[in-house]
Parts: sequence; C-alpha cells; structure tokens
Amino acid sequence: MSFKNRVCVYCGSKTGNNSSFIPQTKTLGHALASNGIGLVYGGGSVGLMNEIANATLSRGGQVHGVIPQHLYDMEVAHENLTALHITDTMHERKAMMAELSDAFIALPGGFGTFEELMEAITWLQLGIHNKTVILFNIDGYYDKLIEFIDEAVKNKFITEDNRSLLKTANTIEECLRHLPFYS
Repeated sequence: MSFKNRVCVYCGSKTGNNSSFIPQTKTLGHALASNGIGLVYGGGSVGLMNEIANATLSRGGQVHGVIPQHLYDMEVAHENLTALHITDTMHERKAMMAELSDAFIALPGGFGTFEELMEAITWLQLGIHNKTVILFNIDGYYDKLIEFIDEAVKNKFITEDNRSLLKTANTIEECLRHLPFYS
C-alpha cells in the first residue's frame, strides 16, 4: 500500500476513564492505515498514544514517532515503529511532527495535547502552515473547549474566519472527510 500523506495525531499519554476513548482511538488508527494515511505521533508506548500506534501498525500502516531524548531515556518510547525520531527538545519534537505531517487531529488528552492543538491552529491562523486541524470530539470530550472557543468568537478575540479553520468531528468518518487528501 502506498502512504502518500501523513496525519499527526495529538493525544493523551494516559487512556482516560471514558470507555469510548480506547476503541475510538484504535478505530481511527485502523482507518488511517486502511486508507493509506500514515501516522505521526509523540512516539510513546503509553496511553492513547500507544493505542493509536499499535492499531495503525496492526493494519499495516506506517507510524512515525517523534520523542525528545529525556522521554526516550525514561523508557516510554515505542520501539516497534516504522521510524522513531529522537529530538533534543520538546520544541524540536513539535516542529518535526509538523514537518512530517500533512494534517493534524487532536484526540482526548491533557495539557500537552491542548498545547499542541493550540499551536497547530495558531500556526494555521498565522499562515505558518496550510494544513487541516481537526478536533476529534470523542463522546463530547471537547464540548467545553468548543464552547469556550465560540465564546472567544462572541467576544471578538477570534474572528469567524479563524474559527472556521478549526474543524470539529464527532465521528471517525467526519475526521476523514475533513482531510483534503481523503477520498
């Protein structure tokens, strides 16, 4: 199978406590691989990161992990990937993940996931990249964030045009349909 495009998936280093998170993450990994879309992610062997990597690999997908040296040294790196890139810093990690990717999807996660999502959408808003950014709202996980973003629009901190840059999806099919290279 040919893998022409890659999606960077931001997600938790934990699995969370919602019974939908793991199956939805795995199904997204399966869908990426089945559609010839490679995965770029944080390179970890823990949490939802591990779930999406293993699911993508299990269907013959390509998986590129990017992990900073200090996390690699803590033995949290996934060792069975198509490629594992080790960076010196978190900043280099994020830059490499963006460089390797053609789009971004944020799954449930914590502060790191939030920060990566906000950076990706900010870079799109500023014209640093022109890649699709998708918020995968599994079981309403991001409802409050979406509400907050809409409040920022209402208060004129985010324009309607910039708000439209952040795509939201409640299903895997919606995620895929937002990808410009999905057919």
